[in-house]
Amino acid sequence: MKYSMMTVGPVQENTYILVNEKKEALIIDPGAEGKRINKKIESLEIKPLAILLTHAHFDHIGAVDDVKARWGIPVYIHEREAEWLSDVKKNGSAFFGQHVTAQQADHLIKEEGKLTLGSFEMDVLETPGHSPGSVSYYFANAKAVFSGDALFAGSIGRTDLQGGSQRVLLESIHSRLLVLPEETVVAPGHGPTTTIGNEMDSNPFLSGF
Repeated sequence: MKYSMMTVGPVQENTYILVNEKKEALIIDPGAEGKRINKKIESLEIKPLAILLTHAHFDHIGAVDDVKARWGIPVYIHEREAEWLSDVKKNGSAFFGQHVTAQQADHLIKEEGKLTLGSFEMDVLETPGHSPGSVSYYFANAKAVFSGDALFAGSIGRTDLQGGSQRVLLESIHSRLLVLPEETVVAPGHGPTTTIGNEMDSNPFLSGF
């Protein structure tokens, strides 16, 4: 599996396009600039299978409807944030003077576990704290985890939004992410990629917990 990252929108959110050897694709967090994302997908000559959302904040869902409509693919999100897609207060867009919504998701994630889509196999990890329904997608074969806004290079997600909790977030990071192999690449919702080992060694938010 290979993946490419597109940084989109005013908040510089990272959208990921994952492609396997069969030219199947998964789109993680199409946050904005739907036309640009669709053009990228077209240029790669791949077959999208699904949209996976790490959480429902506005900067991660702004292009969901555009991508879904173009490719006719289902959307996955944790059930705790199913209603956030259509609620501008819960998804945070109202507080930034915007009105960002998305249609109802097709599949609600109810618990952690294995998820298979086409030839993709992944572990869905519940990593709440930044938001109540935040999840991370771990691909063991690719040695990569897509952490949304839970864990960043040298930082962690903000916890001052609705349903946020720094205690819960730190517990999530330590119990779900830092237990992954140290060489695992962390592909976050904002900023550069890092590795689990790097964050264990140098992330100032994770020491002393």
